[in-house]
Amino acid sequence: VSKKCQKAREHFGTVRTQMESLKTKFPADQYYRFHEHWRFVLQRLVFLAAFVVYLESETLVTREAVAEILGIEADRERGFHLDIEDYLSGVLTLASELARLAVNSVTAGDYSRPLRISTFINELDSGFRLLNLKNDSLRKRYDGLKYDVKKIEEVVYDLSIRGLNKEATVSAGGEK
Repeated sequence: VSKKCQKAREHFGTVRTQMESLKTKFPADQYYRFHEHWRFVLQRLVFLAAFVVYLESETLVTREAVAEILGIEADRERGFHLDIEDYLSGVLTLASELARLAVNSVTAGDYSRPLRISTFINELDSGFRLLNLKNDSLRKRYDGLKYDVKKIEEVVYDLSIRGLNKEATVSAGGEK
């Protein structure tokens, strides 16, 4: 996994070059006028950066770290920046991918990863519940997080019923 993550990080060098080129194509004060042209791509890049960081350290990447990885600014005042909604959308896409990873981990015989993913996703869900999301695309994406939480909980439950997470629970300091 670490070799794949390193290769992915190398590709972000190309992304930084492309972002530098994009910054010069429009006036800095008209970012939101043209934002729809790169919004989806930026959200996808946030997801990819967040996924690489998660695979490396099992932590959530900060908005500032993603901006640095992509070679753009985190602050709006500095011109071409990572909009907070684009960051949050990318993080929600990460949650969906982690739900898939939990299922695939069990198939591959890794019974402890779904437990760690469950903890991470539950913390992520708790953070999103603190936000006052309007009835827009971000809210709809957040509603999808609820299904991802449920899917991961079902995986963890199935592991518990089958007794396959005993080693993971014991190694985490819990009791069976």
